[in-house]
Parts: sequence; C-alpha cells; structure tokens
Amino acid sequence: MPNDSTFPPFYPHDSIEEIISDVFMVRGTIRMNALMRITRNMAIVRHEGEVTLINPIRLDEAGLEQLTTLGDITRIFRIGPMHGVDDPFYIDRYGCELWAQETSSTYPELKPDRLIDASSVLPFPNAKLFTFEGMLRKESALLIEREGGLLLTTDSLQHYGDYRHNNFFARILMPFIGFPRKMVVGPIWLKMMTPEGGSLESEFRRLLELDFNHFLSAHGSLLRDSAHGAVADAVDRAFSI
Repeated sequence: MPNDSTFPPFYPHDSIEEIISDVFMVRGTIRMNALMRITRNMAIVRHEGEVTLINPIRLDEAGLEQLTTLGDITRIFRIGPMHGVDDPFYIDRYGCELWAQETSSTYPELKPDRLIDASSVLPFPNAKLFTFEGMLRKESALLIEREGGLLLTTDSLQHYGDYRHNNFFARILMPFIGFPRKMVVGPIWLKMMTPEGGSLESEFRRLLELDFNHFLSAHGSLLRDSAHGAVADAVDRAFSI
C-alpha cells in the first residue's frame, strides 16, 4: 500500500453518483485558504472495464472502494491546466496514465504519458474534445455525445445552482467575486487565459456550436436539461462590455 500521507489529504465529499449512462460524478470540496472552502467536482467515465478520471479529487477510503467497483482506474484525463493537485495520488496508488494537452506549469513534476488535442482518438466512444485556441495556456472541454449531450469543463465555465459544500465565508463572498448562482464564464480564469489586448469570445461562440443539454465543471453544481441556453447567456454577459 502506498504511503498515502505524502499526498494532499482528502476533503469531505459526496458518494459517487451516475449522471448519465456510464458517466459519474463526485461532488466534493477543497480548502483554498484558512477562510475559504469551495466546491470541487470529479467526473468519471467508464468504458469496457476501464475508468477515466476527469478533474480528479482524492476520495476517502470508502469512496475509493466505491470507485474501484466501477472498473480499473486506467487514466487521468486532464482538461484544465490549473487543476491536478490530486493527480499524483491516483498515479501512485493505481499506476494510471496521465493524458493532457501539455505539461502543466502549475504541476510541472507530472509529465503526460500521452499528449492530446482535438484530433486525438479518445479512450471512450461518443465523445469529442474541444480545445480552446489562442489562449495563454492550453485548456479544453469534453463533450459526451449521448443522452442529450454532457459538457465537461474545468474552470472556463462554471455553474452554481447552489452553494452547498462552500463554507459560510465562501457563500457570502462568491457573488462579489464573480460567481453568482448561475452559469458563468470563470472571471478569474478569463483574466489569466486571455492574451493582452485579445478576446476569447470567438472561442466561446465556437463552443456553442456543440450540442449539449447537461453540464458539469470542476466547481459548482450539475446542470441538467438547460445547459446550452445557460452557457449562451453566460457568454453574452461575459463579453457584453
């Protein structure tokens, strides 16, 4: 058994929940600093006995036992460069691969086993990788093309149907730092990713050409059935100035 204490700890989280056929989520938390605890979500895709983790969060032992009942934990599929704090835990414990667009400058100690782009053959069917172009760092979104379409993101788009799992201080602060209880283009992410004098509006308009009804990001809450319209509204608000 690996020495799990060498990795960042797990934080409180829900049980694994199936959201569409063979796609699951875990809604959890992460402590940002001494005052703020916010939501963090992991998506899980199962295909032919293999399990792929998207936006991984470390689970407690009961959660890991539940996770292993889904199949072999085969890979981490990283779609956001600013996430990855729990990737080393899963790689060490299960020997899974890391698939990513590039080596992350946030977590440079992990080198991808496989580099991916929009033309890559994905490890599960009925899926498409959307890659944002013209940004300061590489980020993508993953579309699962079944049951109305499920769009998975990391920080680019976030939906807050509620503030559950945020602590009291975070619940008070979130609306004032750009995260009201609705779909948003991540305001902090947008500033960090946009080249000086540039705009990412055309990339979000291109994203809206995808067909999806459901949405889950690495933060916030799951949105069912009305996601495409919510994303369109968020894009209009973000780029209306």
